[in-house]
Amino acid sequence: MKVLVWVEHEAGQMKDATLSAVTAATQLGDVHLLVAGEGVGAVAEAAAKIVGVGKVHVADAPAYAHALPENVAPLIVELMGHHDAFVAPATTTGKNIAPRVAALLDVMQISDTLSIEDENTFTRPIYAGNAIATVKSSDAKKVLTVRGTAFAKADAEGGAATIEPVTAAGAGDNGLSSFVGAEIAANERPELTSAKIIVSGGRALGSSEQFHATIDPLADKLGAAVGASRAAVDAGYAPNDYQVGQTGKIVAPEVYIAVGISGAIQHLAGMKDSKVIVAINKDEDAPIFQVADLGLVGDLFKLVPELTQKL
Repeated sequence: MKVLVWVEHEAGQMKDATLSAVTAATQLGDVHLLVAGEGVGAVAEAAAKIVGVGKVHVADAPAYAHALPENVAPLIVELMGHHDAFVAPATTTGKNIAPRVAALLDVMQISDTLSIEDENTFTRPIYAGNAIATVKSSDAKKVLTVRGTAFAKADAEGGAATIEPVTAAGAGDNGLSSFVGAEIAANERPELTSAKIIVSGGRALGSSEQFHATIDPLADKLGAAVGASRAAVDAGYAPNDYQVGQTGKIVAPEVYIAVGISGAIQHLAGMKDSKVIVAINKDEDAPIFQVADLGLVGDLFKLVPELTQKL
């Protein structure tokens, strides 16, 4: 079985989500990667070093510069003529591309895969992760998105895959969409999905000013990323890219500190796989304490500054 994996990259750097996708793909068969973009030679070379990869397909053209799914999906479909499965990380880009690939192939997509039982059987979360569904697919071609936190990262060094340019007849700019612009938030802290420590704040912080005045110093002391609950994001306390949860980012850091977060099911779905969960909340009956390894009950505006000072 040959498996094609979408390589997630940005600004000439391959993202860690790709490494988890490779690990998942190796459980299905021989792994080939697709690097699509403009001026992606360095990304292709980095991808070729991933352990477990046999071949790297490179589509280097202006049409793929911003990974517009309307342009990328037909390219993948052409390559699927020689592959049995397509695997993409369950990221914003992966979840944008994979459904279009599945539709063009006329197959069912298996989303947010947690484990691969065999080449036809997979598990995935339903009901915000409260139940795990086992799905068996009879489609000739498989299209999967995989949850990065469910699979170990493949070794990024040590492989020696061959690099092969893609010459797909039907690929290129099909004119269905165009790139207008992107507003990229500058952040000196680690990226949420790859951070080892995350400090998240909830609606209890009361305002954007109090959110940053309370959370940021603790995160800086710990070298941590900053996250937020959906309630905090909706209230305008934190930007959208901070959101952790079912409709935000799925994370599994070594330490997750939840400050003023009650623990709604949608939030727990995004962070309950964290190795150690620390909860700080004045309500001792808050649902967050049901999953927390360590809990502090009290006023967060006193406890968090005190914790920050003692670090």
